[in-house]
Amino acid sequence: MGIPLKQALVVGKYIVEQKLRRRKRYPLVLMLEPLFRCNLECMGCGKIQHPESILQKHLTPEQCWAAAEECGAPIVSIAGGEPLIHPAIERIAAGMVERGKFVYLCTNAILLERKLDLLTPNPALTLNVHLDGVEERHDASVQRAGVYRAAVEAIRAAKSRGFRVTTNSTIFVGHDPADLHRFFDDMTALGVDGMTISPGYGYERAPVQDKFLRRDQTKALFREALAPAAARKWKFNHSPLYLDFLQGEREYQCTPWGSPNYSVLGWQRPCYLFSEGGYARTFRELMEETDWDRYGTGRHDKCADCMVHCGYEPTAVEDSMASLGNVVRSIRGTLG
Repeated sequence: MGIPLKQALVVGKYIVEQKLRRRKRYPLVLMLEPLFRCNLECMGCGKIQHPESILQKHLTPEQCWAAAEECGAPIVSIAGGEPLIHPAIERIAAGMVERGKFVYLCTNAILLERKLDLLTPNPALTLNVHLDGVEERHDASVQRAGVYRAAVEAIRAAKSRGFRVTTNSTIFVGHDPADLHRFFDDMTALGVDGMTISPGYGYERAPVQDKFLRRDQTKALFREALAPAAARKWKFNHSPLYLDFLQGEREYQCTPWGSPNYSVLGWQRPCYLFSEGGYARTFRELMEETDWDRYGTGRHDKCADCMVHCGYEPTAVEDSMASLGNVVRSIRGTLG
């Protein structure tokens, strides 16, 4: 797997501490969106559809650090929008690392190569590049030619400078398993440190609505897509139990509080993907005043087909410590 051993150990220790304190709900990953503005208009994105007045706002580094401290999650995923547009993104990322967080800086990589001088390689910092499959598929997904090639060149440049680099792929209707095999092979040959894969969530605001997978389609597609994984030595930045879930080998309920979202609008209820419950002013308010039992598989129509990693990976990570068999499975997956 593509998860660093140190990160896995820190997260494991953190989970044990939460259980010893008898905490039923706790976060694993802070989904931080310091801005919604982006330099692309991807077909499946619901973030850039906010009004212009919202798109012009961004969080300060101090607000970002305070959210991380308030939340307490060991991992911070800095997303958006396109985070590299933020005028102080290097300060935000460096400050998170200084505070002991594992940071995933998500980017479409259009600006990455020219921004590398602002960033410092660190084992706790991962550049997480958005690539939705092979070149023709990705460029169609982001609705601009040449983006795939720019991202690949940026990955090469980042790796040559000693950065840890992963990819983040959203899978939609029409993805050919054979093309995904080719993509995984290409990323492995490129030397990425891990790959994140997830079915897309059906954002209501997304400009294209007929590309989101139903639950049965997700399971069938991922069974085919992941079938050669062991033989071809692909490294995925996931709990192996989450990959089992995507293929229909395990059934999980969503853990929406496992990846809380903080943005210019506040703490998003109930999750990173949709804000039916509005926004909380504080993390404590989010955790204590959200009706969590309303959300998840079989509980809400907007959750019916969702199998996205930000909701189900925390469930899988917690389950990885539920039995000796799961612990062994997870360790083997982490060590490859």
